[in-house]
Amino acid sequence: MKTGFKIGDFELTWLNGGTFELDGGAMFGVVPKVLWQKKYPPAEDNYIPLAAWPILVKTPQALVLIESGLGNKLTDKQKKIYRVKEGWSVIEELKQLGISREDIDLVVLTHYDFDHAGGVVMQDDAGNLSLTFPKAKHIIQQKEWEDVLKPNIRSVNTYWQVNIETLKDSGRLQLVNGAAEVVPGISVVHTGGHNGGHQIVTIESKGEKALHLGDLLPTHAHANPLWIMAYDNFPMDSIALKEQWIKQGVSEGVWFTFYHDAFMTACKYDDGGKVTEKWPKEQF
Repeated sequence: MKTGFKIGDFELTWLNGGTFELDGGAMFGVVPKVLWQKKYPPAEDNYIPLAAWPILVKTPQALVLIESGLGNKLTDKQKKIYRVKEGWSVIEELKQLGISREDIDLVVLTHYDFDHAGGVVMQDDAGNLSLTFPKAKHIIQQKEWEDVLKPNIRSVNTYWQVNIETLKDSGRLQLVNGAAEVVPGISVVHTGGHNGGHQIVTIESKGEKALHLGDLLPTHAHANPLWIMAYDNFPMDSIALKEQWIKQGVSEGVWFTFYHDAFMTACKYDDGGKVTEKWPKEQF
């Protein structure tokens, strides 16, 4: 858990939603390893460490969770495939903050891939499934939910049924189209790029701003618009979107927040994509 980061009147806390490893080549696409390894060091077998850390945003009006972590339903086989190193402990860390799972008002999901939506539904010791945050509205783009319900040959492997039915029948799903303010100071914007229904999140308070670009900017090392993942379904869209949003964010002096970065949770960039400030501040 990493707490104490402020955006105006908002306090952001990163909760442990699990850590895992993926092939560095998949995460950086066609970028030569000799380049990306300088910014995001791999292990000898080319795998890189990644996080799945949801961001709790405490505002004067609401408790908002951005993303949900890997969840507690992965099978032993899935843990082995994705090389899970640290398990999901979101509920325990919320309790340490004096927050119950019933206290969360909104869950905002950039998209519904298993590594972002795995914590939406939790499993108890008896194997029963329930909505992890039973009183929260779950904010997803209409386009994304349509794709979740009718996946194509590629997305069927990332939209897991175990994460879908409980939310579908809960009455706690809120679909949006395009841009929408979900609580004062927190808005979503439909982008596409990584997949057709991907959305980003803007966080603004007292003249300060953060941008959560989801899987358009999975780590600090992906600031170059051309450095995109092999997982992106619409790569040219991802490139154009990164050019647009990173340029805009840099010009406004915003913080970029990360869900997958194992080395930092937020940073600022200069015009050349170099990290000028980061949080936590300790070096790696």
